[in-house]
Amino acid sequence: MHRIYLSPPHLAGNEAEFIKDVLDSNWIAPLGPHVDAFESEFSESVEIASAAALSSGTAALHLALRILEVRPGEEVVCSSLTFSSSANVAVYEGAIPVFIDSEPDSWNMDPELLRSELRLCARKGKRPGAVIAVDLYGQCADYESIEAICAEYNVPLIEDAAEALGATYRGKPAGNFGKMAAFSFNGNKIITTSGGGMLVSQDPLITQKARFLASQARDPAPHYEHSEIGFNYRMSNVLAAIGRCQLKVLSERVKAKRRIFEYYRNALGDLPGIEFMPEAPKGVCNRWLTCLTIDPGRFGKTREDVRQALESNNIDARPVWKPLHLQPVFSGCRVVDSGVSKGIFERGLCLPSGSALSDEDLNRVCRIIRDAGAF
Repeated sequence: MHRIYLSPPHLAGNEAEFIKDVLDSNWIAPLGPHVDAFESEFSESVEIASAAALSSGTAALHLALRILEVRPGEEVVCSSLTFSSSANVAVYEGAIPVFIDSEPDSWNMDPELLRSELRLCARKGKRPGAVIAVDLYGQCADYESIEAICAEYNVPLIEDAAEALGATYRGKPAGNFGKMAAFSFNGNKIITTSGGGMLVSQDPLITQKARFLASQARDPAPHYEHSEIGFNYRMSNVLAAIGRCQLKVLSERVKAKRRIFEYYRNALGDLPGIEFMPEAPKGVCNRWLTCLTIDPGRFGKTREDVRQALESNNIDARPVWKPLHLQPVFSGCRVVDSGVSKGIFERGLCLPSGSALSDEDLNRVCRIIRDAGAF
């Protein structure tokens, strides 16, 4: 019985042709014509002015904070229900993460909790260095509210769109919100370069600065001259070639992910205690991962019981992100806590969502979940 993975890479089919061009030209080192082309094509795809291709989504977030000149000891306000890199980057700069809990309608940052935190910061005279809002599992946060709140308190906003490429909010593609936005092309994302990321902004000076910092901050000179600290964060020409192929099939991947979600909802939505991650009315989620919650009192089994039943049948399913304010490494950080993300974590499960999944695979997953219940 073959293993069904959570979200494996799905190649477009012509990557080898592009990679052959890289090999034939011997342009395999960082930078090159495919990097330039990928940046241009990506900018056009997400309808934003400029983009800088980087080694990871984490690198993009890190450079965003460096460009905003976030200082050691400053606070950075972050979504709590997400992967750790969204807050790790604050620690890289010596800043202090402050976590905001989720709203139930989208599982993303709760704007009203953000408002209360920034109001408190204003009263104390301690303006945060930035707000990082995450587009969780491919769904954009409520930027109409979040942008207005950040503007009111003059705090720069970074959109962590690592999981949301292809999603929209009020008709605008993910990545168009805040001062800049970060994307990830990790192997499990909706398109992949195996490892890579992109920082985007409507301000070309921002991405120009990002490229400079990502190339070890080398000043223009015939020798190696450095007036500030930089990083080795640029994407290679090889990976950019893969990214160009992947970008061409983005719309197909979004359709596939949303079809998979509908399959699960149709097959499992009638079960007592099963609820799927809601789609907020202001946007269209790319459904990068299909997520649901399991109420053990109604379903008869816990989230972990179901996960283990799937694993025993060689199927990869995982709990949703553990809220960062519950992670040991961030135990001393302040949190504006409503209990929503904790409840989602305790009951939430991510189902296999690879865009190449067959109906036979999906049926196998659903059959095991149905059989696991004790309702």
